[in-house]
Amino acid sequence: MTKRGRLFLITAPSGAGKTSLVRELLSRHPNLRFSISYTTRPKRPNEVEGCDYHFVDETEFARMREAGAFLEHACVFDYCYGTARQSVQTELARGHDLLLEIDWQGAAQIRAAMPEAVSIFIQPPSRAELERRLRSRATDNEAVIQRRLRDAVGDMSHWCEFGYVVVNDDFERALAELAEILAGRGAASRATRAGLQAQVTALLA
Repeated sequence: MTKRGRLFLITAPSGAGKTSLVRELLSRHPNLRFSISYTTRPKRPNEVEGCDYHFVDETEFARMREAGAFLEHACVFDYCYGTARQSVQTELARGHDLLLEIDWQGAAQIRAAMPEAVSIFIQPPSRAELERRLRSRATDNEAVIQRRLRDAVGDMSHWCEFGYVVVNDDFERALAELAEILAGRGAASRATRAGLQAQVTALLA
């Protein structure tokens, strides 16, 4: 019998470096699969349909939601995002570990439905670094950047709901911590570890 795969949830405020970490993890761990979400957000120039997201209009998203097709769904920055229930169950049944890049609201919904899921929160090292990363993207206007910075504080306040917290102050170190969690050896990254509370309090102040 095929051993069932494990579900990993990765959440972070916009600009914390989550997407870059996820892409590198996927390239280094061949058994790890990426759950491709559905979204009503317009496709960015560098994005590929069926690779980054499944891009659908609001009518189709609403139809899927009403049909119960989503394991979780949420609206963030005026757009809707959802994870297809069937695709998640299929990958796990095939024995593949599955990674979901998801916001904190969606992560809460999945933890309620699948408490065995491993949840990881990525924190930036500082607000200044978060703003630098957002600006370096050159994909958002000033109003959007300012709103993302405001909302990031709210997002970061949910860190304690997750099993693990990784501070992305150094890319390779953060990647190594994530690899340890995937391997079931991530005790050093537990959200309950000593000193983390004070570090996050300073970040949110």
